[in-house]
Amino acid sequence: MESNNQELRYIDTTPASRVSKKTLTRMIWRSTMLQASFNYERMQSGGWLWAMLPGLEEVHTNKQDLSTSMISNMDFINTHPFAVTFVMGIVLSMEQMKTDVQTIRSVRISVAAPLGGIGDALFWYTLVPITAGLTANMAINGSVVGPILYFLILFAAEMGLRYGLMYLSYNLGMKAVAMMTEYAQEFTHAAAVLGVFVVGALVANYGGGTQLGITVANGDSPIVLQNYLNQVLPCMIPLLLTLLMFYLIKKKGWTPVKCIGLILVIGIVGAMFGIWSGAYTPLVPVPWTVS
Repeated sequence: MESNNQELRYIDTTPASRVSKKTLTRMIWRSTMLQASFNYERMQSGGWLWAMLPGLEEVHTNKQDLSTSMISNMDFINTHPFAVTFVMGIVLSMEQMKTDVQTIRSVRISVAAPLGGIGDALFWYTLVPITAGLTANMAINGSVVGPILYFLILFAAEMGLRYGLMYLSYNLGMKAVAMMTEYAQEFTHAAAVLGVFVVGALVANYGGGTQLGITVANGDSPIVLQNYLNQVLPCMIPLLLTLLMFYLIKKKGWTPVKCIGLILVIGIVGAMFGIWSGAYTPLVPVPWTVS
């Protein structure tokens, strides 16, 4: 049953004492379980309440107020799991001051929603591709350090952010909302630009092996079609394939699985007709050789 926050009121409205660092630390580690009970009705609400509970228990000594707060914190919420402690710190500071339940709910939703987009731009579209690109290259070369380094970098970034944002937002309280709102657009734009730059570098680095293998006999100077493409734009084929995937996902609503299937079909059909470079014999006779 959905909670009606307009009917929820705190009995004890006296501001509570500052929450201890031990409790904040417990909340930070509990926040790693934010999506453990993820569902499509209230998204991360179960994990959110689990993470907030140590602080709520310390703030609300009145059992009825604790129950009211728990009901309110079971409302719908969906934000970035690495940056959730920023929201937690703000909400906890408001709970400590015994702010009106409806006001707390409004702030929680208004902060959590944009933070999800900022977190995606910073992590999924920037840090993860950069780290994966660097460490995957190490793994391909046979180094076991690659996957270990990948885990350590992301884990250090995640926990450092969780700790930093929790203490920052809890100390700033409502000032943190104004700070995030003021710079959110510039921050997101900068992260998005960096993400696009990294994707372009990855396309050139790992897609360079996707080349045309068509070589047409021409006396002592055979015509290698890929050489002409390189004169126009190196790595043109992987770039065009990447732009095609972007178009299909963005404009046509394709899923990544369908795009992967299309890439497989293009690769198989192209190899059958000797279009792609490599050491193989085309299944279909063609008037050119494969290089």
